[in-house]
Amino acid sequence: MTDLEKILAAIPKKPIPIIDSQFSFDVYTPLDLSVSNTSLEHYNITTPAGCQEYIDTVLAASKAKVAYGGYLEQRNLYANTPSFNSASDFVRNIHLGLDVWAPIGTPIITPMDGKVHSFKNNTTAGDYGPTIILEHSVNNVIFYTLYGHLSISSLEQLYVGKEFKQDEILAEMGAPEINVNYAPHLHFQIIKDLQGNFGDYPGVSSKADIDYYSKNCPNPNLLLSIGV
Repeated sequence: MTDLEKILAAIPKKPIPIIDSQFSFDVYTPLDLSVSNTSLEHYNITTPAGCQEYIDTVLAASKAKVAYGGYLEQRNLYANTPSFNSASDFVRNIHLGLDVWAPIGTPIITPMDGKVHSFKNNTTAGDYGPTIILEHSVNNVIFYTLYGHLSISSLEQLYVGKEFKQDEILAEMGAPEINVNYAPHLHFQIIKDLQGNFGDYPGVSSKADIDYYSKNCPNPNLLLSIGV
């Protein structure tokens, strides 16, 4: 276990909300978008409509309103995105964050105190669209949280160093035409070393690189404890 993982694991284990409190944890359900889920054979999850159709099926079956999951999940979701499939030995399809799937415009709240490190609208196909990265310090250890697939308005009135308190509204979920063609959701990722990135950081890894990225990007549920 890395030093950052130890710090996150030491945080009292109660669910920490990351979207608006109108959605209580009893309306959350896990979502499996992995290559091993044979139910996905009936849906084209590489399109926002096809992915949302499957999500709606899962929500209805569970009588839920919010779906979550995806850390270190190997997915076919990116199969039609050229930037994820540029080299056969380095196909990027292992997800490094935790996704929270909810309606367009759902408010996103900060899970802990932090300040804006950077923000950017990443418009390349398959990227995040509007993105915010917060910097945090716990026991003198600095780390970062990334929030991707936001609305354009989420980036307004931001500046580097702006402080946010836990449970403060940070942003809102963007629509597919803004979030670079995904069904509406939040990509939440914890990052130890940003490696010089500003407003962006890889959210999907290849098998060849997963040893590094899984250590640099620990399980977000060490902090959030959703469904634990």
